[in-house]
Amino acid sequence: MTQTQPAAILTFRDEVAALKRQRILDAAADLFYSHGYSNTTLDAVGEQLGFSKAFVYTNYGSKQQLLAEICTHGVTGVHEEVRHALDLGLETRPTLTVLMDRYVNAVLEHQKYIAVYVREEKSLLPEDAVRVSGLRRAFFATIADFIAKGTAEGVFQTTDPHMAALTLGGAVTWTTFWYRDTGRLDRKTIAREITRNANRMLGVSPGGGA
Repeated sequence: MTQTQPAAILTFRDEVAALKRQRILDAAADLFYSHGYSNTTLDAVGEQLGFSKAFVYTNYGSKQQLLAEICTHGVTGVHEEVRHALDLGLETRPTLTVLMDRYVNAVLEHQKYIAVYVREEKSLLPEDAVRVSGLRRAFFATIADFIAKGTAEGVFQTTDPHMAALTLGGAVTWTTFWYRDTGRLDRKTIAREITRNANRMLGVSPGGGA
C-alpha cells in the first residue's frame, strides 16, 4: 500500500473481492448440493457464473479449498446467529425462543452449505476436517452451556445438556434435507414448531417463568 492510496479505495476493492469470492462459494454450494462434490468440476463452477475456470482458481486454489470454505461458512454463519441471540441478555425462556428462531432461520438460509457439509464431510482434507469439526463442537458447546445454565436455574429439565444440544441440532439440521421454498411449511412455521418441540424436550412448562 502506498501513501497515496486512500483507505476507502482499498476497502472498496476488498468488498469487490469478497463479493467475487462469495459468488463463487454460492455457485459451488449450489452445484455440490445438486450434483455432488465428486461430480462437480471447477469448470462447471466457472460456467455457472459465466466465467472461466481461471476466475475460480484466482480466488480458490482447488476444489478441496472450495469445499472447506463452504463447510466453514455454513457452521460459522449459524453460530454467529446463535451468539447474537445469547448476547441480547434476555431471561432464559425468551432467549430459548429467540435462539431457536435464529438457529432455524440461519440453517435454512445456509441450507445448501449445511447440507453439503453433512454429505461431503468425508471429502474434506484431514486438516480441514479437524478444523471444521472443531468449529462444530464449539457451536454445540455454546448451546450446551446455555441449556446447562437454564437447567441450573430450574427453567429446563435435563440431565445431559450436551446430549440435549445434539438432539436439538439434529432436528434443526435435518430441515436442510426436506425444506423447500415452495413447500407446505414456510420458515416462520418451521421455526415456531421446532421451538415448541424444544420447549417440550427441555421440560419448559407452559406459562413458566424465566
